[in-house]
Amino acid sequence: MRLSAFILCLLVTPAVAANPPWPAQPVSAVDTAMQQVVSTDASLEQLADGFRWAEGPVAEPGSGDILFSDVPENKVYRWNEQQGLTVYLQPSGYTGLYPQNNLQEGANGLMFNADNKLVLAQHGDRRLAVLQDASGKLPRYQTLASHYQGKLLNSPNDVVQHNSGAYYFTDPPYGLKGGDDSAQKQQSVNGVYRIASDGMVTLLADNLTRPNGLAFSPDEQWLYVANSDPAAAQWWRYAVNNDGSLAKGELFFDATAATKTASGLPDGLKVLPSGILLATGPGGVWVISPQGEHLGTIQTGVAAANVALSADNSWLYITASSYLLRIKLQPGK
Repeated sequence: MRLSAFILCLLVTPAVAANPPWPAQPVSAVDTAMQQVVSTDASLEQLADGFRWAEGPVAEPGSGDILFSDVPENKVYRWNEQQGLTVYLQPSGYTGLYPQNNLQEGANGLMFNADNKLVLAQHGDRRLAVLQDASGKLPRYQTLASHYQGKLLNSPNDVVQHNSGAYYFTDPPYGLKGGDDSAQKQQSVNGVYRIASDGMVTLLADNLTRPNGLAFSPDEQWLYVANSDPAAAQWWRYAVNNDGSLAKGELFFDATAATKTASGLPDGLKVLPSGILLATGPGGVWVISPQGEHLGTIQTGVAAANVALSADNSWLYITASSYLLRIKLQPGK
């Protein structure tokens, strides 16, 4: 490691907490099928700490490095085994485009597209953007979408890409002061949208109060969407039509009752090749079968925001409040 990189690591890598908030055996099984996903003996490994709200983890193609957002700090971090933690992007999502009544928060959800370029859901700049260059003094971004029907988006939150090349994203009002009541909120709904290959933006669903994380089923016949509303803490699913539109939403799982006894809401999620969902929710990461059965929970002790899978699906990375964590998954799940 170069000396400069070593010094940077020391500057940005917080100390590991002596008494983590999660239990020593964090895997709580409700169904025996949970053992096929993660062993009940598996433990959480703390990789980094000290963030204001860690979000949007994603594994970088090729390197396997984990990139993730600290939303209020307007930064994206990089973590790997060799160098630990380094700052990758700053600013990550607010560059000053729309300062009025703007919480000036950075990127939230992150993903790598079919061209292996980083796509960011930028709260502060109220757009989806592609990273063009991170080598200069300031990163450069290209806008994918910032408006629908001539009006600014609220604050894009999470994004996925279909094999057709189209992007699907959620647009709650979390980046605006006052949320739904903000004078700067131009969209009348908090929607789920699609960006076609020609750049056309289409509103696909408007039935959710707080659409948040989203992920396709392995065959892309379903789009799962989390609703981060304490009064309706739910996961929904939508059949994907041949033209890329969505059929009427179906309630997939309702975790509202669990919010009374555990911190956290439905937020980010990923889907394993088996179709099993790994979805942050009350108490940690919920493991849910394709049939909508709760198999168990990976308890994080604090509100969990989002998850990422390693390229071989052997590790699950979790952003939970101020932490970046990981846990070993079972082979062949």
